[in-house]
This record gives sequence, C-alpha cells and structure tokens, in this order.
Amino acid sequence: MSLRVYNTLRNAKEEFVPSVPGKVSMYVCGVTPYNHPHIGNARPFVTWDVIRRYFEYKGFAVNHIQNFTDVDDKIINTAKQEAVSWDIISERYIASYFEVMDRLNIKRADIFPKVSGHMNEIVDMVKVLIEKGFAYEMDGDVYFSVEAFDHYGQLSGRNIEDMKAGARVDVDDRKRHPMDFALWKAAKPGEPSWESPWGLGRPGWHIECSAMSLKYLGTSFDFHGGGSDLIFPHHENEIAQSEAFSGVSPFVRYWLHNGFVTVNEEKMSKSLGNFFLVKDILERYSPEVLRLFILSTHYRSPLDFSDQRLDEAQKNLQRLSIAAETSKRALEHPKVDERETAEAGELIAAADEARKEFEDAMDDDFNTALAITALFSMAKVLNSYGNAVLRDEIGCNQSALMRAHETYAELSGILGLILKADVKEPVDDQLIDDLMGVILDLRKDARDKKDWAVSDEIRNRLKPLGIVIEDSAQGARWKRS
Repeated sequence: MSLRVYNTLRNAKEEFVPSVPGKVSMYVCGVTPYNHPHIGNARPFVTWDVIRRYFEYKGFAVNHIQNFTDVDDKIINTAKQEAVSWDIISERYIASYFEVMDRLNIKRADIFPKVSGHMNEIVDMVKVLIEKGFAYEMDGDVYFSVEAFDHYGQLSGRNIEDMKAGARVDVDDRKRHPMDFALWKAAKPGEPSWESPWGLGRPGWHIECSAMSLKYLGTSFDFHGGGSDLIFPHHENEIAQSEAFSGVSPFVRYWLHNGFVTVNEEKMSKSLGNFFLVKDILERYSPEVLRLFILSTHYRSPLDFSDQRLDEAQKNLQRLSIAAETSKRALEHPKVDERETAEAGELIAAADEARKEFEDAMDDDFNTALAITALFSMAKVLNSYGNAVLRDEIGCNQSALMRAHETYAELSGILGLILKADVKEPVDDQLIDDLMGVILDLRKDARDKKDWAVSDEIRNRLKPLGIVIEDSAQGARWKRS
C-alpha cells in the first residue's frame, strides 16, 4: 500500500510522491511565544513529530523546519504590560516551549528560525513583490494585491468577489481591495522596528513564514502543516506571496491541517475560561498519557479535551506498558524452549500482523488511532505469552519473543511512546484538598497549644513538595508553589 495523505489544497487523499527521491521536506508553523504552550499548541507538534518519525522509519531523510513568530502584536502587548523589552518575553516563552515539548518526547526540528533573525530576507522579498507589481506601498505600509494573483483563494476555496462583498465597512480604505494584506507595517511609537526602503517598520504576519521557508526549503517543498485555523488567511496568503515572488507553482505540494481542540465539545478559548496550559496538565498526568490522548484521535478530527478522556488514556497506557514489561521479564526467565511451538508461532504471527496493520493505518493519512489499535492487539498476545512463561506453563522461545518485543518497541517508538511499567496514576485534586484540610487542622491544633516547633515543621516539610502555607488573620491557607 502506498502512503496517501489528505491534501487540503485538493480536498482529497493523494499518493505521496517526494519531490526528491528518498527525502522529505516539511515546514510547520510554530508558536507565537507570548505565553506558555497550551494543549492546542501541543496537538500539531505531537502530530508532526509522529509524521516525521514515520517517514524516518520508512527510510526517508527528513528536513524539518519549524519557526518561532517572535515579532508579533501579542508579544509587544505582553511586554508593555510587564514593562520589559519584547525580546525578553519571546525568549522566556521559547524556553517554556522547549521545556514542555521535550517532556512530551517531541524531537526537535532541524532548524528553528526566528522572524527577528530574518529581516533581510523579508525586506528583500517585499521589494521583489513590489517590483513585480504584486504589492504596493502606502505611507510606509506595504500591501499585497490579491487581485494581481490569479489563483488567490485556491487553498480555502474562497472567491475574491464574494470576500469583497462580505468585507466589513470599516476596512482600511487606503487598500485597493478589502482583502489586500500587509507585507510591511510602518513603525508605531514604542514598538520594535527595523530599517527598510519604506521607512522604519516590521513585517506582516504572513510574509514571515514565506521568507523563512523559502530560505531553508526552496521555492517548492513537500509538506506545510499547521492548525486548520491557519488555512485562511495565513496559509492562503503564504501561497499567494510565495508563488508571486518565485514564479514557481506549487509553493507547497501537500498541505496538512489538524483539527481544533475542544473542551467538552466547545472550542477552547481564553474568553470561555476553558484554556489549558501543557505545564499544568503535566502536573496531573504523565507526558506519555497526554501524548497517547492526542494520538488516539485522527489528526484531522476535532479532539475533545476532558479529564475523563485523559483518565481513559491513562488506563490505556497502563495496558500497553504492562505488555512491554511482561515480555521483558519473560525474556529474563531461566526456562528456555527454542522449539517452534504453536505459542511461539502465534507470537511471531502477531508481531507480523501488528506491523502490517500499523503500517496500513499510518499509510492511510497517518491514522494514529488505528495504529494504536494494532498495538493493543499485539499487547494482548505479548501478555498471554509472557504470563504463560512467568507461570512456568511453557518455556520461553527467546528468539520469537525477542522479535515480538522489539517489534512492539519499534512501533510504539514511531508514536513516540515510552512504555514503562511504573506509570503514575493521575493526581486526584479532591483527595489532595481533603488531605491538606486534615494537615491544616492538625497544624492549627499545634499553634493553639503554642507548639511552634511542630507548626513550623509541618510548613517546612511541605515546602519541598511544592506546597506553601500562608498564615493570615483569617487562618491558614495553602497553595501550590
């Protein structure tokens, strides 16, 4: 079976044919580092990590580029609120990104270009677009003319005239068309700016990714990925300005977009108060649980986030991990039997079938949900054989079990899952609240008896555990540090 991917540009599954035999080039839209990464950020990066791992498993050399949009209104606004420089904010949250994504076992991209380090490429690209008649300057701002590009709307399926009719009445009347978008923005007081032929300013959002992808991957490459919310206008505008600049089409051969993350079937947003940071989730669940949860749904489908779903992922990870540990212990068992028994034959057949089912699932638009199902089928056989060995019911055919054990580890490794037996149970917040209530009551009794030593001892021993006790006139309270 050939590998087929769902190409947003065609709205259909297509056979993947690399532009260069044996190589895969991919550009993934990275974060805007103005806050800690949230669950919506984690999903595309886990997805693309698995896609990369699968291509490497199939023998491809992968060139993986992922940017940081470190010049942005949100970063500037956060910097103003904290009265610090914009680059302090961006560097702080770039570090936060790496911290949580490393914990999620996401392989680092080959290059992480930053917008701030590519101003020359951006300015040069804008100059060429003006020279070719695809862009125009107005009072220090430069706009891309959507009417000058014949294929505008090809990715999102939108029509320019329909968009013009539906445009808001308060759009910038200096623009030739309401959908024209900024390539360069004139500097405003107090904002970061760079020199350009049009005066001090900074780039528009869309031009940044085009300039960086063109620099590192050339005028045409295999994959461009991101969330489905980026299809329009971001990726639509990338296509227009990149193909107008280079004269090469297609700019990207396969566009892949992951679905939204919802919370109790509502779209996650700060305004709804259902916004979850990865670092907070990892206080209650292991990185492997969160990773398995994300991969248990096909990347193009909505992913509904809830404690119940995470608890299910916790139990499923435990099942997968027990199989890995059982087979490992059986390999160490002293009773060996290398005969080609029915049990050993079943084990080898299960390994071969799991590999086939796994590859079939991944070859069908990276269907990780079905790939995980193949792992569960194999886990059942590994557990059965391993437990029979450990109960001395059969001798261990080590060559057969080793082959199955290694297959299981290899396939789970493609998903980036580290299977180990000591999977922690999720933290029960209500239990912690109840326990801390008891502890604070005991501490209050000690203070009422003026036993300051015990009172201080309780507080001091809780501090290394991440629990801080605060005393006030209304009594003591606790919080996580």
